[in-house]
Amino acid sequence: MWTPGRRSAACPRASDAPIVARRDAARDRPGFSVNTTLLLVQVLNGLQLGVLLFLIAAGLTLVFGVMDFINLAHGVQYMLGAYLGAALAAATGSFWLALLLALPAALAFGLLLEFLVFRHLYERDHLSQVLATFGVILFLNEGVKVVFGTAPMQMPLPAGLTGGVPIMEGLLYPTYRIAILAAGLGTAGLLWFLVERTRAGMLVRAGAANAPMLDALGVNVRGLFLLVFGFGAMLAGFAGVMAAPILSVEPGMGDNLLILAFVVIVIGGIGSVRGAFIAALLVGLVETVGRGLLPDVLRLFLDASSARQAGAALASMLVYIVMAAILAFRPAGLFPVRR
Repeated sequence: MWTPGRRSAACPRASDAPIVARRDAARDRPGFSVNTTLLLVQVLNGLQLGVLLFLIAAGLTLVFGVMDFINLAHGVQYMLGAYLGAALAAATGSFWLALLLALPAALAFGLLLEFLVFRHLYERDHLSQVLATFGVILFLNEGVKVVFGTAPMQMPLPAGLTGGVPIMEGLLYPTYRIAILAAGLGTAGLLWFLVERTRAGMLVRAGAANAPMLDALGVNVRGLFLLVFGFGAMLAGFAGVMAAPILSVEPGMGDNLLILAFVVIVIGGIGSVRGAFIAALLVGLVETVGRGLLPDVLRLFLDASSARQAGAALASMLVYIVMAAILAFRPAGLFPVRR
């Protein structure tokens, strides 16, 4: 029976965050064979990674689309959410209380960064924004080492979500990972409602389409920027808290996911929440299912040893190959915002 284990966030690949089931011995035989259990676990892991990417990419795409601001430091807000969740859980003894306290704390910290650093960069060129926000990454990565130490922190699973759910005979999938998937989908639905069905969402969509025109109509664009930035920081913090019980919380844990989040917003279309959601699920599935099946596919043409080596090399490039293929036919992404 397959049971869950803990993976370290120190793994160099973001796709190592989900659990990967142990490969069946039948995969060492010649020819192409797919283990159904492995495939199902990889799909679930891919969807879970996808919803975490969406929580990060949704705020990033709105900030980029509405404010035309490249924020490389968005990944550290995910990291700060994880640290806040782990520290508050240790102090209160409750995951749920830690989650409730970490969200406003992540929001406040995001607004503080906006006030101290980011608002001074809105009128600067993109290169200046990239350099400045990269400096913020370095500063905050060192800052958490000073405050929390360099040793990874652990956050216990919440009570009631510690077991597994039988997916099929011989397979238990962790309850908490299913909860992450449900929470991500619920957040996506709420975000869709806010963006598509509320006045604030209408202003956000208008800002993404034509911010100067919105300013000319008398809308407080600076206040809108602050709202979007704070909400994006809180979403990233929420993703960090949800990921903390299944990852080691450590400095730099958001850097790899930030790269994938940028891939998501490019594929989905800058400023499009719907595009970010679909692209996040696509990237999550490509990262996990592609890594799991690519060596098997290559064994149709290569020997087992060469297939494993080539599969590992190609798997790290697979998501970027998919991005390039999509942009070749849709240069503005799958769901570009009309401007």
